[in-house]
Amino acid sequence: MVAQIDAAYRHHGRGRVLRRLASYALFEGRPATTRGQWFNPAVFAWLRALAVLPGHPRIDRPVFITGLGRSGTTILGLLLSVHRDVGFLNEPKALWHVIDPRQDVNGNYAVGVGRYRLGATDVTPVLRVRAHRLFGRYLASVGARRVVDKYPELVFRIPYVRAIFPDARFIFISRNGVDACQSIVRWSERLGRGAGSTLEDWWGRSDSKWHMLWRQLVDTDPDCADIAALGRDALDHANRAAVEWALTMREGLRQVQAAPDVVVPVRYEDLLADPDGELQRLQSICGLEPDAAVVAYARDALHENPAKLMPTLLPPVQRLFDETMAQMGYGAPA
Repeated sequence: MVAQIDAAYRHHGRGRVLRRLASYALFEGRPATTRGQWFNPAVFAWLRALAVLPGHPRIDRPVFITGLGRSGTTILGLLLSVHRDVGFLNEPKALWHVIDPRQDVNGNYAVGVGRYRLGATDVTPVLRVRAHRLFGRYLASVGARRVVDKYPELVFRIPYVRAIFPDARFIFISRNGVDACQSIVRWSERLGRGAGSTLEDWWGRSDSKWHMLWRQLVDTDPDCADIAALGRDALDHANRAAVEWALTMREGLRQVQAAPDVVVPVRYEDLLADPDGELQRLQSICGLEPDAAVVAYARDALHENPAKLMPTLLPPVQRLFDETMAQMGYGAPA
């Protein structure tokens, strides 16, 4: 589906469809593993022009959906995108690359410069102005008042984003680790492209994301010492996914505890079980006036997913995974 637009989405009006198409075509870019990368030079020329155009647009309470991919991040963004005031950006890594190339851990547009963690001290006045110009001109281009940006890895950069947008709100969405990990494995099997050292899959171009995750998160975390001892190349897709899930969930919990008025937790399973209540809660916390279209679309778009089998994990990975499942309030994996 182009821009994740299905028949149910089209029922919510031409204006919402055009807004979503413009977001997809002009601001998000086409990263590795996707089609249409030939159009990226035009996207980057457009974004760079917006970034240098004089002016100081004001951004009102941007909302960032964070967590781990394959955990409901996209569907939550799409649900909020039918809100009358919202422009939704689905992992706009081209836009963020123009703001700051260091965010590109996947190697979509630059190799070897990415950083998982960015903090407030990494924000310069020039960077801040560039970000406000791009997000402000995005809103003006699509005729929206509020932006919802789904970018899971920003969970590791919340202080950085807050230094750019002090009134930002963050949604941290979580999903049962077994289901999330198996979904990641199947995503790479289905959408990975290339072979050998040129492979592009969940782990970035030529494993760049995995290498950075290992070096910047695993190697620096005392709780991962026994995993680090295994060696970076000892882990298959399932074990990699389990490590990424655990580290991401732990970071999300830390951010919720550090800024409970700014970082809002939601469980994918709760969204499926009570979409009306959860979406009304999220709209309220994010300062969005209730919009019946959001709940109406949820009734069409949300579907139960069959439970997945526990992957086979190496003992040190299994320990970290089980501990994190308990911290997140999920039962012992089957």
